[in-house]
Amino acid sequence: MTAPERERLRAVRRVVIKVGSRLIAEAPASRPAAIADQACALRARGVEVVVVSSGAIALGIRRLQLAARPTELPALQAAAAVGQSRLMQHWEHAFAAHDVVIGQVLVTHDDLADRRRFLSARLTLRALLDRGVVPIINENDTVATEEIRFGDNDQLAALVCNLVSADALVILTDVEGVRDAAGARIPIVHDIDKEAAPVAGGSTSGVGSGGMASKVGSARAVTRTGVPAIVAPGREPDAIARVLDGADLGTLFVPADAVLSSRKHWIAYGGKPAGRLVVDAGAARALRGGTASLLPAGVVAVDGDFELGDTVAVVAQQGDEIARGLVAYPSGELREILGLQSTAIESTLGYKGPAEAIHRDDLVIL
Repeated sequence: MTAPERERLRAVRRVVIKVGSRLIAEAPASRPAAIADQACALRARGVEVVVVSSGAIALGIRRLQLAARPTELPALQAAAAVGQSRLMQHWEHAFAAHDVVIGQVLVTHDDLADRRRFLSARLTLRALLDRGVVPIINENDTVATEEIRFGDNDQLAALVCNLVSADALVILTDVEGVRDAAGARIPIVHDIDKEAAPVAGGSTSGVGSGGMASKVGSARAVTRTGVPAIVAPGREPDAIARVLDGADLGTLFVPADAVLSSRKHWIAYGGKPAGRLVVDAGAARALRGGTASLLPAGVVAVDGDFELGDTVAVVAQQGDEIARGLVAYPSGELREILGLQSTAIESTLGYKGPAEAIHRDDLVIL
C-alpha cells in the first residue's frame, strides 16, 4: 500500500532533478540518456523538467588525465572549463534522441544572492520552460571564486526549486537513500533535525563535493517552502518515474507545516550573509517566538561591513545562528545605535530612520 505522503507525488507538474558527479563520472553517456528517457516520458504526461547536473569537474579531470581531484581552485576551474562542454554534449545527445531542445544555464552563488539577478534568472528559466526547453543548470565553476562558490549542486538545486516554483525535488545519488545509525534506509523523514541530520555525513567519493549532509541541507531548504524532496538511488532503473509514481524508493522528506514565501526563502538561503548581528538573550527569545522584529536595543555587537538592505546573520551571544534578514541600516550606523531604544535613533543619527534593525517582514527564523 502506497504511503499517503508518497501518493501526493503523483500530482507533481514541475520537477527539479539533481544528478550527482559520481553518477555522471561513472557513466557519462548512458546516465544522461537514461535520465532523458525518463524526463521525456514525464513531459509526455504534462510534467515540466529542470535538470541540475554536476559532473563538469569530474569529466574535466578524466579528460586531462589527472590522477586525483585537484585541491587548488585554479586547477578545479581549469578542469571545469574542459569538462563543461563535454558534459553538455552528453546531455545534448541524450535529449536530441527525443527531439527535445535543451538550454545551458551556468550560475554562481553571487548571481542568485543579488535579488535583481535572482529575479532575472527566474524569468529566463520560465521563458525556457514556456518554450518546451529543458534547462540544464550547473554552477559556473570556471569563474567562481572561493567566496562565491556553491561548493555543491545540492544547495543550487534547492535554490532552483524556488526559482522555477517546482512541485518536487529529486536528488539522484549513488546510495539508496538516507540510512539510519544501523545502516537501514529511512523511507520517510518528517523531522529532519531529529531523523536525518544526525546520521548524514559528508562526501567520501573523492569525485563530488557534497555528501549526504549537503543533500539533507538541501531537503531542509526545499521543504520549508512546502516542496517535498526525495533522495533517490540514481543507478536504479526508472528511479525518477518510480518515485513520482509513489514507489517506496529512496528517502522522502515531507514538507514543513510552516511554509516560507519565495522571497523569504531567498533571504534565508539565497546568499551568504554580509555580516552578523549579535543579540542579547531577550532579543533571542523574542525572535524565536516568530513574530517579533529585531530592534536596535537587542543588538550587542555588529560584525562585518555591510550596506542597507544586505543580508546578515542574527546570532545569539553563545554563537548559535537564530535568523537571517535584510538590515534597515548600514553597519556603521548600526554600531552607533546598538543597544539604544528606538526613540533615541533620530537624536543619535540626525535623521528619523526605521524603528527596527531588521523588520519582521525581512526576517527569517532558522
